[in-house]
Amino acid sequence: MFEIVSKAINWSIIAAFIVCFSYQAVYFFVRYRKKPQIAKTGRKNRYAVLIAARNEERVIGDLIDSIHGQTYPGYLLDIFVVADNCTDRTAEVVRCKGAECYERVNREKVGKGYALEFLLNQLMKDGVLEDYEGYFIFDADNILQRDYVEEMNRVFNSGYEVVTSYRNSKNFGENWISFGYGLWFLHEAEFLNKGRMAYGNSCMVSGTGYLISTKVLLKNNGWKFFLLTEDIEFSADCILNDIKIGYCGNAEFFDEQPTRLKDSWNQRLRWVKGYYQVFGKYGRRLASKTAREHSFSAYDMMMGYLPAFLLTSVASLIGLAMLVIGIVAAQNWMFTLQSVGVFLISTFAAMFVLGIYTEVTQWKKIPCSNQKKIAYLFTFPIFMYTYFPIAIAAISRKVEWKPIQHGLKREPQVQLAGGGAMMRGIPQGIK
Repeated sequence: MFEIVSKAINWSIIAAFIVCFSYQAVYFFVRYRKKPQIAKTGRKNRYAVLIAARNEERVIGDLIDSIHGQTYPGYLLDIFVVADNCTDRTAEVVRCKGAECYERVNREKVGKGYALEFLLNQLMKDGVLEDYEGYFIFDADNILQRDYVEEMNRVFNSGYEVVTSYRNSKNFGENWISFGYGLWFLHEAEFLNKGRMAYGNSCMVSGTGYLISTKVLLKNNGWKFFLLTEDIEFSADCILNDIKIGYCGNAEFFDEQPTRLKDSWNQRLRWVKGYYQVFGKYGRRLASKTAREHSFSAYDMMMGYLPAFLLTSVASLIGLAMLVIGIVAAQNWMFTLQSVGVFLISTFAAMFVLGIYTEVTQWKKIPCSNQKKIAYLFTFPIFMYTYFPIAIAAISRKVEWKPIQHGLKREPQVQLAGGGAMMRGIPQGIK
């Protein structure tokens, strides 16, 4: 009896994962069959760049240099930075680079959402918010390809009020952790968002590297998203208000990934807790929009994030519970262990195949050696497995926003040259 129950639970969990994510096969096929209509030419809009920075003196200069080095006309780009609770020279570096800097000190309202709210409120007070057609959002550790703004402008001119872009990594091959992040972000960009765009669904922004029209900001009276994952919250709000997010795969930027497991744990714990928060706040409305309006975008928003982590938590807890029960009750605990092994092997295989597909399709854009691409492909599922304890911990733990230090160690791929950023091994080097 124990073996029957154990086997039934194990295969039920696997079936649940299949049910939750099988719909994404649509994106696999449609991205090869349909291409969105993107404007080839169009108006050169005036944009502002918003950067929330906390103790980022080591890296923010590189980002500003890469903005100044754009092929897009410089007189149509202005840079605004909020030095948020900084104790270093961030504000000084920003001003030396010719960008506008506002300094904010607030130890109670901490996080990127509050920093963006403050920055946009300052622009409203200064009466310049409506001087721009749109606003780019970047993190201080980002670096842009030279044609980034030009490519984003094309998609923006095609009628999208929000546009996200291709997210690559500066330190892709530094270790198995940074590689795991980098590969997953490429999967989000070129599999999920490219598929969503081709199908006609709304895409989703991911952390940084996106453009918002001024009309949307005015409608929201600035920035109103303060959960631990303000990007996912913003995406959910756009979908609920029928604001379709577009994707520009030709606009490539690079950011820096954590390399220490402790930093990665804290960051992803905040992400998962933030996913739970988003669905606590928006889940019912998304479900209603799915049912009443048959909104595939709302369904995708619901299924793309929450089930993965809830199922991960449930699977981990049930597997552990069954193993303990088997031992205590002197049942066949070896069978339970075998069942858990089957689950782990099947999920490992699924993640490995996903990794292979992403690597094969994005091989030339992954900025690390071929040896590392192959070796870290085998650690990618292990990186994804670390979400198991994170998903469980996020259920009950109180999580607060904590900054991650950037630029403490430069990889061989990243060097400074002539005051600007130059990246070895990255296509179309930034000059």
